[in-house]
Amino acid sequence: MGVKHGRDYDVILSELTAAVGEIPDSYLFFEMEPNEWKELPGEDQHEVHEALAEDLFYALGTEPVIEVGSGVVMHDKENHRINILIGEEQIQVVTLI
Repeated sequence: MGVKHGRDYDVILSELTAAVGEIPDSYLFFEMEPNEWKELPGEDQHEVHEALAEDLFYALGTEPVIEVGSGVVMHDKENHRINILIGEEQIQVVTLI
């Protein structure tokens, strides 16, 4: 189903892709090993992050908090945004409207 949004989906997806790319071990979401990740060319890593962003966008419609490696991705319905955190530190916010 995905999260409700008013902004262009492609823009949201691009921002969310960049945001999950800031989680240093985001590849753990797909159960990849560190050496597998390091062997992927940069373009392939970007494609993995984009697939992850798409998965998260739709999953956050039913699961408001999802762990991604050492990070957490949270859907803030009240403020119409997606928050990306590592530990207690917020690293990115993707606005939905």
